[in-house]
Amino acid sequence: MACKGHDGLPTQPLTTIPVTVVAQAPAQFATGGSHTCRLTPAGAVYCWGNNASGQLGDGTTVSRLTAVPVAGGLVFTGVTAGDSHSCGLTASGAAYCWGENSSGQLGDGTTTSRATPTPVAGGQLFVSLSAGYYHTCGLTSTGIAYCWGYDGSGQLGDGTTSAASSNVTPIQGSVVLATVAGGYWHTCGLTSHGIAQCWGNNNWGQLGDSTRTAHGIAAPVGGGIAFAQLAAGGRHSCGLNAGGAAFCWGWNGFGALGTGTTTTQVTPTPVAASGALVFVGIATGFYHTCALTAGGAAYCWGFNVNGQVGDGTTTNRTTPVRVAAGLAFASLALGEDHSCGMTQAGDLYCWGSNASGQLGDGTTIDRAVATAVR
Repeated sequence: MACKGHDGLPTQPLTTIPVTVVAQAPAQFATGGSHTCRLTPAGAVYCWGNNASGQLGDGTTVSRLTAVPVAGGLVFTGVTAGDSHSCGLTASGAAYCWGENSSGQLGDGTTTSRATPTPVAGGQLFVSLSAGYYHTCGLTSTGIAYCWGYDGSGQLGDGTTSAASSNVTPIQGSVVLATVAGGYWHTCGLTSHGIAQCWGNNNWGQLGDSTRTAHGIAAPVGGGIAFAQLAAGGRHSCGLNAGGAAFCWGWNGFGALGTGTTTTQVTPTPVAASGALVFVGIATGFYHTCALTAGGAAYCWGFNVNGQVGDGTTTNRTTPVRVAAGLAFASLALGEDHSCGMTQAGDLYCWGSNASGQLGDGTTIDRAVATAVR
């Protein structure tokens, strides 16, 4: 039995804990601040919702209530979305981005916004991409993470801070990662041994290192937990261990940590239902979190004013509640105030805020239950 530290978490050395890290594959759909994108089996990307910065990629800045194709005729294998920008990955590993670029988050060497896909500069090839709020990161086949965009809190991980950096730069510290996840003003990654690393803003403890001190270089998350998956949200982060138990840390004002309280935590803290539920996937929004069981049941918790928890109410939840409608999901993705899940049959459903049409149901009506994308 592992001994316990003062925070009640195992202090057993990570090297003795067997863990299989879930490899980061290119995502088939993505939720941004108030827009959503989906990849078709043929490799075309369709987006809908807010398009004020061209984040839908259709060559306009007209918001859409239903899906429109991304222009350019490129064939993608994965897609990711930040607050007001989107990126796609081709089979060769080339990255393209479009939308808001005031902080260099498109990585094309400029700060000019683009309404159609633009190649990320530098020629670096990636196996996966993850967009944060105003920054983007890509992971190479050798486990090196490159980031670009807003770096005011050190979220690019290169040891510096900048309001805008369109340079595609490797993170510092010789950290080899299996996954990378962009949050609001922070970024996290996971090594092949399950060691979580985070960097950037830490005002609310979202780096999980027992402090609230920001740092611009990757540093291990505390608690001695070997993680199999990791997700970075607005002001919090979450992960799953090898047994499917969920842990979260950071700001908890609306219950996004799922601990049954609204107390902020600066180290990983068990989600209240982890003893009864075994999760195989986890995703974080700005102030809410969702997780998926092996049977396809989705559970969410946290901020719910727009129905983003999906339980048919608009009541904030501090512990996991099941998403209504009884659907069996295969994967989940969370935006700022909306959530989406792809069923095991390949159908996409969304719920939560819909002010910009980000749910894709042809309306701007918020939905508190999973609603089919048109």
